[in-house]
Amino acid sequence: MSEFDPNGVGIANGNIFGFPYTESEATMVIIPIPWDATASYGKGTSNGPEAILEASTQLDFYHPDLDRAYDTKVYMSPVSQEWKEINAHCCEQGMEYISYLEAHGEEKALLKYQPVLEEINTAHEALRANLKERCLDLIAQGKIPAVLGGEHSTPLGLIQALNDTYEDFGILQIDAHADLRDAYEGFDQSHASIMFNVLKHAQNMSKLVQVGIRDVSEREVHLSRDSERVHTYFDWALKNEQYTGKTWQNQVDEIVAQLPQNVYVSFDIDGLKPVLCPHTGTPVAGGFELQEISYLLFTLANSGRRIIGFDLNEVAPGETGDWDANVGARALWQLVCACEKSRRNHV
Repeated sequence: MSEFDPNGVGIANGNIFGFPYTESEATMVIIPIPWDATASYGKGTSNGPEAILEASTQLDFYHPDLDRAYDTKVYMSPVSQEWKEINAHCCEQGMEYISYLEAHGEEKALLKYQPVLEEINTAHEALRANLKERCLDLIAQGKIPAVLGGEHSTPLGLIQALNDTYEDFGILQIDAHADLRDAYEGFDQSHASIMFNVLKHAQNMSKLVQVGIRDVSEREVHLSRDSERVHTYFDWALKNEQYTGKTWQNQVDEIVAQLPQNVYVSFDIDGLKPVLCPHTGTPVAGGFELQEISYLLFTLANSGRRIIGFDLNEVAPGETGDWDANVGARALWQLVCACEKSRRNHV
């Protein structure tokens, strides 16, 4: 391991934050997935991992809630250029299909573009299966796996690997959207279906706690209401409680109390206020400051629960500037530090 100066200038050495660790040395391994083939509104999240990597060395590495945070042994795998090329091909075909769907309706589009859907779904399934195998190997080595997307469909393979490893775990989802749709627009693993697929394919996931949801279909609301495995804290309800005097501390304590001992964190950047992520695929008015999410994550870590993995998704860099990537890198840093705090608590 080379020397690392936490007070010096960040070095772009190919690893996240410029940290000096290899995969074999790391306790936490981030897998970047440059995929946004099912995104139906705004594209660009496939470029998120590389943009966050580039921005990550601009951070300072003092954290008020984690002593010597810079000692965290985190490693990020290289971004797969092969998957970037597959994604670009799928996106080109997918956008043509979505444009036709919006003009002529889903029934006609599904008939006309069935081969396109099959090709995208097949590629997506290969991505999921490869990720699951990779994460099972990391877990077997005692490492904490994480995913950096890409669109929010990307972590399904990781969550399935956790399902194969743990008899019981929960998910804390920070998001503007519930993502409880079934095969949205014909895509088996749509970004809008990730939590529907988790409920369907991860039976050991006993509790999904959603926070900040504010753009949702009636069917998703009913699914949340009727499922004992789902508890949704809608953004409007949280805000209305605050308007009448309830504190974020009280709300966070209630949120964390819903979760079991082992917790996976799924963070869609659009859970934040749109001013913090203006180029994300589907920004929605409302949401959180990043420090509010940090408070939630560290309350979780300090509750005695174990953070067993996480994802960060839907960061899309704009054509100019690096604001989205800068905020994305800081959101990733909060996730890494909270996960490290949890890990240290259980050593």
